[in-house]
Amino acid sequence: MNWVNIRDIYPDRWVLVEALAAHSNNHIRTIEEMSIVSEYDNPKNAWASYKKLHLSEPTRELYVFYTGNEFIEVIEQPFTGIRGLQ
Repeated sequence: MNWVNIRDIYPDRWVLVEALAAHSNNHIRTIEEMSIVSEYDNPKNAWASYKKLHLSEPTRELYVFYTGNEFIEVIEQPFTGIRGLQ
């Protein structure tokens, strides 16, 4: 599904989605195709599900979006890591 379809099917909902087809350009992630994992009334519940699923399956490309937004934008930020004490 694309974002327009998801917005039509799930109006004014929080959705947990998995990117199925995506690409990056200039630190912007464009998601062409995605699937709905779950839908929610409350963003806290959506993020709790995201965290739980991401911990168990970290290789899946998951996002939480609000379908009231006409457009979605994912800005990539490079992971700098955690510095240990020396």
